[in-house]
Amino acid sequence: MSLLLGQPPKLCFRKPVFVRSSPNDSSSSSLQQTPPCIIICAEECGADLGKLAFAYANKRGEPIVSDKKVPLDLVYNYLSDVKTIGSSHGWVATMKGNGILHLQDDLNPFASHTAPKRIPLPPFVTLPNCQARYVTNVAMSSSSPEDENCVVAVKFHGPQLSFYRPAQNNSEWINIKIADPCFYESEVIFSKKDDMFRINGIGRHVIGSWDLHEHKHTPKLQKLRYKKFPELTEAERQFLLSCNSRTYLVESRSTGEAFLVKWYIKVNLLGTFKDGFVDTQTKALMVFKIDEQGNAVYTKDIGDLCIFLSNSEPFCVPASSFPGLWPNTVHIFSFREIGLVNLADSFNTNLVLRSKFYAPYYIPPQKID
Repeated sequence: MSLLLGQPPKLCFRKPVFVRSSPNDSSSSSLQQTPPCIIICAEECGADLGKLAFAYANKRGEPIVSDKKVPLDLVYNYLSDVKTIGSSHGWVATMKGNGILHLQDDLNPFASHTAPKRIPLPPFVTLPNCQARYVTNVAMSSSSPEDENCVVAVKFHGPQLSFYRPAQNNSEWINIKIADPCFYESEVIFSKKDDMFRINGIGRHVIGSWDLHEHKHTPKLQKLRYKKFPELTEAERQFLLSCNSRTYLVESRSTGEAFLVKWYIKVNLLGTFKDGFVDTQTKALMVFKIDEQGNAVYTKDIGDLCIFLSNSEPFCVPASSFPGLWPNTVHIFSFREIGLVNLADSFNTNLVLRSKFYAPYYIPPQKID
């Protein structure tokens, strides 16, 4: 990853040296898909618009400033009351002060430059003893909300989980009140293999799965049994216990494998909320492969796969499909960091660069028309 990615210009107001190129100008043997990419910033070009700057995850060159003009407040939320609350399949979810959620493809470098799609969803219905204003994340069952059978899942902080079918006429929110508190603060993902939405339970060693049919209100539960924990010294164990940790559930669509990724970070209390950001630093990653029996086996080898973690729905891709990607790695992107960790040495974070990012989204591979 280029060192330039560790030093994005604020609003791109100063004149950095960018490569101006077509979004499809990348080296990839996967001719039907674009490589994964990251959103860097937006270069102001007047009228509250900016030219979208992004970089391919499989190239170590400098970021590309595309000709696509996007609303600046999608990248820099402090400019208005628009808040980006997540992303799935390259569609960013935004919410204004009125609580209305929109799905937009503005931040997808490969979507239309001249006719961006912005799909408003109906107002949320708040269930009793729930809240529907603070969102954990958003996930979709297919690559576009315009697909007839696409289901959008919105996970709120707390017990409410809501589903909506944007492409179906007269569709209404289907709202579920989750009973078990272990799911309250976890993110939702869609499992293509199981055709269900899944949530990892925090502190319970369980995964809950919901669909809109058999397991709508009572989830299907899969109990996890952790095995083959890494051998740690007492000092390493105590150090990890002193870290904050985030757990991500991710599925490889190419292989059908499921993984739990534990992301260990340190919070700098002196720098917390400086410039509106929590100051964090990655210290280690651990990956557990989940089998059909619920065994979560620690592994340092996920083969040809790369895992991508950011404010988007997590995803995996085969490294061999996109020359330049390193296999057996986890790519991370947050408000404070960008980089990758080789799972063969998951405590080595030398390839993680610290800076400040305003729209930390990985865009998964997009189909090329």
